[in-house]
Amino acid sequence: MHVVVASHHRLPVEGYGGPQRVVVALVQALATLGHRVTVLAQPGTKLAAASRIVDVPPRALKNSVDLTPFLPDNADILHAHFPLKQGPKNLPFVQTLHSNWKPGTPLPPHTIFLSRDHARRHGSEAFVYNGLDPSDLIFRPRKEQWDLFLGRLHSDRGYHWAIEAAKRTGRRLIVAGGWRPSFTGDIKYVGEVDGKRKAVLLARARCLWMPAQWDEPFGLPTIEALFSGTPVLGTKRGALPEILTPEVGAVCGTLDEMIAAAAQIGTRDPRACRAHAERWFTNLEMASEYVRMYQAFINTGSLPSGRVTKAARGR
Repeated sequence: MHVVVASHHRLPVEGYGGPQRVVVALVQALATLGHRVTVLAQPGTKLAAASRIVDVPPRALKNSVDLTPFLPDNADILHAHFPLKQGPKNLPFVQTLHSNWKPGTPLPPHTIFLSRDHARRHGSEAFVYNGLDPSDLIFRPRKEQWDLFLGRLHSDRGYHWAIEAAKRTGRRLIVAGGWRPSFTGDIKYVGEVDGKRKAVLLARARCLWMPAQWDEPFGLPTIEALFSGTPVLGTKRGALPEILTPEVGAVCGTLDEMIAAAAQIGTRDPRACRAHAERWFTNLEMASEYVRMYQAFINTGSLPSGRVTKAARGR
């Protein structure tokens, strides 16, 4: 299959760039599975796995104009990772929504979501879980005695819950993310991290805090931690209950519940965390699911339902 993957960024992106990292992982996996991949992206994009890279002016990508002039001959499907109000007339197209849209907002056509919860909140059943290359993370079975919060320091990410828990329990906490706050005592702020430094932090941490106060479409740090053998403390918001099983973490409704769960989080086996991530959240698994979506859409003009994890089937 010849797949055209369109991103409105220059790839690979500098910094954390979660959705863009997923796009890079998808391109790599599609190529590994034997598919031909053409990438439409901003000038300067360099992806060794792509068969061809087509530079698209940033203005054209920003304004979601007709991408037809940039499409190669003999492509089978276009997969955009930004909203397209309309796609090319003579080529099937789908698009992945990487964020939440306000209720009642008309969705762009042929949208694929990131989790069952994400899809249902937008009136759909079509989704594909995000995936990453496991080799990008470091698996470490032996953990150190500190917790990690990784993400934007915004109230909807719930970082204040992790801080309050550290203050109450005296447990060491490392906070990694944008915007510099002022912390004292057992709380250490290390700023934004990516690449090797982020992988080392995830591998060494006793657990990752994901105290989301909003409906996470997916929550990429969750699977980064699991690939690292690090269990996750999450809330019952968005996709987190789909990703986390009792063997690899805990989902809680209140801060008090999270503090109680944190006391027992070290009983999780790091190897079980890694195995769970390798079963459901590799880039090869993600690419296989997208290929299933592509083929169904080409053959029927509609998108199939996504495949849920064991955790999701129990809910």
